[in-house]
Amino acid sequence: MDPTFSADAQVQRLRQHIAATESQLTALKLQLQQAEQAAEIASYLNGAYQGGLAADWRDEICGALQYDTPRPLPEDTWQDGESGGPTSAKWTTDHVSQQRWPLQSEEYKRYGRQMIMPEIGLHGQLRLRSAKVLVVGVGGLGCPAAAYLAGAGVGTLGLMDGDTVEVSNLHRQIAHSSARVGSMKVDSAVEYLRSLNDCVNYESHPHHLTPEKAISTFEQYDLVLDCTDHPTSRYLISDACVLTGKPLVSASALKTEGQLIVLNNPARPPGDASGGPCYRCIFPKPPPAETVLSCGDGGILGPVVGVMGVLQALEAIKLLTAKLPPTDLDWAMDLAADEVPAPAELVRPTMLMFSAYSTPQFRSVRLRSRRAACAVCSTEATITRQNLTSGSLDYVAFCGVTTPIKALATTAQVTATQFSQLPTDGSNVLVDVRDETQYAICALRGSVNVPWTGNADTWLEEAIRVGAVAELGDGRDRYFVCRLGNDSQLAAKAVMDNVLEGRAKDIKGGFRAWREEVDPSWPDY
Repeated sequence: MDPTFSADAQVQRLRQHIAATESQLTALKLQLQQAEQAAEIASYLNGAYQGGLAADWRDEICGALQYDTPRPLPEDTWQDGESGGPTSAKWTTDHVSQQRWPLQSEEYKRYGRQMIMPEIGLHGQLRLRSAKVLVVGVGGLGCPAAAYLAGAGVGTLGLMDGDTVEVSNLHRQIAHSSARVGSMKVDSAVEYLRSLNDCVNYESHPHHLTPEKAISTFEQYDLVLDCTDHPTSRYLISDACVLTGKPLVSASALKTEGQLIVLNNPARPPGDASGGPCYRCIFPKPPPAETVLSCGDGGILGPVVGVMGVLQALEAIKLLTAKLPPTDLDWAMDLAADEVPAPAELVRPTMLMFSAYSTPQFRSVRLRSRRAACAVCSTEATITRQNLTSGSLDYVAFCGVTTPIKALATTAQVTATQFSQLPTDGSNVLVDVRDETQYAICALRGSVNVPWTGNADTWLEEAIRVGAVAELGDGRDRYFVCRLGNDSQLAAKAVMDNVLEGRAKDIKGGFRAWREEVDPSWPDY
């Protein structure tokens, strides 16, 4: 045999073998890349985090990622020449080859700007998509909070409110519109949010929260936002969150100021001192009922309540995506031992206070942990799931009820219609006791403005000084009016008791009655 021919054949065979090996190596590299991607997702699904992953949550995430129920990986999954593959893996990877990425293409585009931040990342976005958040109150706080939670990709967003949209809501409640005045706020908000992000599942609760339904409703969610505007609802929501083990993001706003607190974080059972404080820990007693002002009485600047609602959404997103959160909802993952903060550093309960016209606008106050004698979260708790769901707890009675003022006898009052029929020859004096700002909005010609201060003596001194009231009487009747007919009664009584007994009268129902009975064009503010 020709030795040259033999050598050439051997070289050719070696080249063919090398080419085949390189082709196999390329295929193996591709399989390795797919396997690594599958392993990363499998690690997430297997609960490789501190605290573990509950079975129901794992199944829910499997559905979100379009995986089948976890099953062992069969050996025959691997092709010839792949013996020794990871046959002990807990999760199959066949679906990974069909869908390489855990999010849809649109979701990468929609959420990409937040996912590229290390604070969120892919795992944070998956947590958001798996989370269920309840927003109680779809007004000035709830509208911006819900909008940013929907925009961030929270998987299920529940909305609860029993009110309808009014024109007076529109300057601050940004999810509603003029076209939807008269609609349920929940329905109006869902319509707005769907136009913002239709990837979110919206759940409507078109009613007010009651003690009987609070437990069963809150158990369906992972996190609750209190966006209401009255102590009655704030105590109820906080109690229900403690009893169901849900973190709570609570905010309030009035006039030009707001407050924000994250409560029951970490969420621990009653009696566990390591849990975060609840609303009762911070405010054991409600404020006097007569001191509680609504936005309709005290006023509200739209951007102020908007700021607080946005901050609520921010805190909710931080809780849902935290790398080492203090609750079982969000799991610590992929942290080295030196990255784990000390227990005391996990939660620092604080109250954030905002004042639009102060410098600085924000300041923070450190709060204490759970109160030892708290009625709901201490070892001495008297509020339980049973007495909450049974309806035996009366939150209205606990917070008090503001009853209409009845400071004068009927004979000391006139109706708006009766006052409109009095002569305008100067034989009587109309004293408007609203504040200067409201007086500048609208006032009856010839009236004298003496704002009610809450103190009869100081107010009376000012009324005498400006000539609205004569110290010894001058023979003219004095009529007193305010917005709703409350402060005017107190002012009239102060005059009757000290200066002109029998010559002072209150206009019953104030300017609200004036608009209804006399002048429909009177501004309704």
